[in-house]
Amino acid sequence: MKTLIATLLLLASAPLAAADLTVSAASSLTESFREIAGAYEKAHPGSKVDLNFAASGVLLQQIVRGAPVDVFASADEATMDKAVQGGEVDADTRQVFARNALWVIVPTRSTARLTGLPSLAQPAVKRIAVGNPDSVPVGSYARGALQAAGLWTAVQAKAITTQNVRQSLDYVSRGEVDAGFVYATDAQAMPDRVKRAFEVPVKGGITYPLAVVKASGKRDEALRFIAFVRSPQGVDILRRHGFSTP
Repeated sequence: MKTLIATLLLLASAPLAAADLTVSAASSLTESFREIAGAYEKAHPGSKVDLNFAASGVLLQQIVRGAPVDVFASADEATMDKAVQGGEVDADTRQVFARNALWVIVPTRSTARLTGLPSLAQPAVKRIAVGNPDSVPVGSYARGALQAAGLWTAVQAKAITTQNVRQSLDYVSRGEVDAGFVYATDAQAMPDRVKRAFEVPVKGGITYPLAVVKASGKRDEALRFIAFVRSPQGVDILRRHGFSTP
């Protein structure tokens, strides 16, 4: 691990030939990675970072099917585990770079009193945005927390399944659902349209890993980008967007 970190730091400062880099990142990283990509391009003139955002499971399937991706950033360890097991990413380059928290949010004008998971079962709450648990990490986290509380069946009957966390956020912000499960960072992205009701405990916490895709022909550039994400500048950007450091 020390050797890898030393290599990443060296690549962060070493001059490389300019190259376009494709980064597939979880939807919850949208604002932070857009800013990181801009800062990276400014620090390395001539480099161009192309960003692709979607649910982590969807991104992995794109990579499996041959999508030209250089760096994969997931919102959970489970999806990255699958990428490692399937040989899609280089396990030696895997790094945890951020942490997040799970929240239930409601529309700004909502008068519902939601104080914990049991309150989602009340009759007044009719529609709840939940990411698809089979492909969207935020949905998987939500299902796990609800199952632990013995409430999954009750909430599942009210669930409006979404394709990524940003769709859940949009549904809540437009008042199309009474509540939704999102990350703390997503709630921060729309402070004037949604409000936090309560934090949901997640066993083991929520960590974000990233790694170089094995099929990438730009390994050095990919490693340099990873090093930049984990650099003081990258960490500062992530913190400003609501992430905490691992």
